[in-house]
Amino acid sequence: MDSTLYDRDFYAWANEQAALLRAGKLDAADIAHIAEEIESMGKTEKRELVNRLVVLILHLLKWRFQPALRGKSWRLSVEEQRYRIVDHLKDNPSLKATLESAIENAYRLALIDAERETGLSRHSFPAECPWSFAQMADEDFWPDA
Repeated sequence: MDSTLYDRDFYAWANEQAALLRAGKLDAADIAHIAEEIESMGKTEKRELVNRLVVLILHLLKWRFQPALRGKSWRLSVEEQRYRIVDHLKDNPSLKATLESAIENAYRLALIDAERETGLSRHSFPAECPWSFAQMADEDFWPDA
């Protein structure tokens, strides 16, 4: 096994490692890098949740704080993120345990985007996310001014 293949050609390395694992040749597998990649995949799934929550929260903030500008685009963005988040949690149910911290992280990022996109001061928005995950995921929930 070429131990530098991981650094030179990740795709080839991944295919080689998959073949070794399927063949049961664990002693020839690059276990340290395999473990690192699996951990990275888990982090990617958590980042995906946070990124989806940022978009959802941003559009809920805009919906709540700029009612005169409500439109189809915002509504569809909220609906899309709700579906994608629910589906993501179905695919990764253990992420539900991270929802509280994911929402906190997403809210901080959504505030930056909300200030940029609305022109309103960050202090115009609540300091903490005003909605529970259950509210944000509820297709009938639309925050009013």
